[in-house]
Amino acid sequence: MKPTANAFWLRSPGRGEIREETLAAPADGEVLVRALYSGVSRGTETLVFRGRVPENQYATMRAPFQEGEFPAPVKYGYLSVGLVEEGPDALVGRTVFCLYPHQSRYVVPVSAVTVVPDSVPAARAVLAGTVETAVNALWDAAPLVGDRIAVVGGGMVGCSVAALLARYPGVRVQLVDADPARADIARALGVDFALPGDALGECDLVVHASANEQGLVRSLELLASEGTVVELSWYGDRRIALPLGEAFHSRRLTIRSSQVGTVSPAGRVGRTYADRLALALELLADARFDALVTGECAFEELPDVLPKLASGELPGMCHRVRYDAE
Repeated sequence: MKPTANAFWLRSPGRGEIREETLAAPADGEVLVRALYSGVSRGTETLVFRGRVPENQYATMRAPFQEGEFPAPVKYGYLSVGLVEEGPDALVGRTVFCLYPHQSRYVVPVSAVTVVPDSVPAARAVLAGTVETAVNALWDAAPLVGDRIAVVGGGMVGCSVAALLARYPGVRVQLVDADPARADIARALGVDFALPGDALGECDLVVHASANEQGLVRSLELLASEGTVVELSWYGDRRIALPLGEAFHSRRLTIRSSQVGTVSPAGRVGRTYADRLALALELLADARFDALVTGECAFEELPDVLPKLASGELPGMCHRVRYDAE
């Protein structure tokens, strides 16, 4: 009898459901993984949930193991941590991370899983995809010792960037967000915090991750002459307006995009996606990252929880999904 699994599907924009699926037995070079946790990538996944992926970005936004097509029905997600139940002896019983949607069990190629280091709890490892984005962003940003840096937007990605920047010697790092509650998270990560109107200016570098037009405008205002904004926000199908007159040219400011879909060319030559993900998992040995997980639910509750995450009724950052043992 073939094994079965339960998977979360977006049935139509704004409506999700859990479906039973039949799995093929793992072939040579494949593993059967039983999910322990998955994470909701609040920014991207809530855009998908609301059906806001632009048609011209359907191919770009496709997740590695996505099924179905945008806007719906679609099975989407990419932050899964599980236990290998079948496969090569070296992997059976190991905890692994995989870019897989929310599903209780799944079969994937061995190359699709990355072993979670023993120093990283499985419950924290759901942050690997977000920390990987932060690693790529810092490869793009290339901060220097002693830089004055602001991270505008205290969501999952912004806080991950700030946590990594806190390790850089001699830098002034300030997390900037309109929500004063983010001050507690900044403190847990070891960085300063400010509301947008109180943020320190004359920055050499600003990393913007608020997905908000006002946040990007404020990022430009915080720059010193010749400074750079690295833009991590993804706006879906929204258009934004920027003040590129005023002092933008006279101060020789730069706006640079950064996107995790491509390994930053500023990283070491030859670095692969697998290398970047493995590095992100190693960095998660730092217990300060636990501050980024602000909610948890059982997998069966996900169809009721995702609408609340998408609407903002459930605030916070990373929402972790728990899979009880079957």
